Amino acid sequence: MTTARQLMTKGVDCVDERDTVLQAAEMMTQLGVGAMPICGSDDKLKGMLTDRDIVVKVLGAGKDPARTTAGDLAQGHVVYVDADDDAQMVLRTMSQHKVRRLPVIDDHRLVGMIAQADVARGLPDPQVGDLLEALSTD
Repeated sequence: MTTARQLMTKGVDCVDERDTVLQAAEMMTQLGVGAMPICGSDDKLKGMLTDRDIVVKVLGAGKDPARTTAGDLAQGHVVYVDADDDAQMVLRTMSQHKVRRLPVIDDHRLVGMIAQADVARGLPDPQVGDLLEALSTD
């Protein structure tokens, strides 16, 4: 049985909830990523920040990215899986919530991320195809 821990990419960087969106964008640029988890001072996951969030919720809304914090954008329920969840739970969670990147938690701490590419590398083609189909439909 393949688990989230086996699929995930380890050593994930977090944007601190107190960092400005400008700082977060600079970090995303340096790392070459389009999404990052938002973590609190307690190292617990508070949300996810995407490049789309920055464009739509900050720039498009006329907010100042140097004054808006990542925590300001960490709204709603955070979708994640436990490190020991099986691959079926990972696929189900990504499909149900239509997320392409999924934080992995162990003992209430962020330990990794699972992206579509991780799923493609770690699971058989039919399962990958099902996930891509689910993420591509409304």
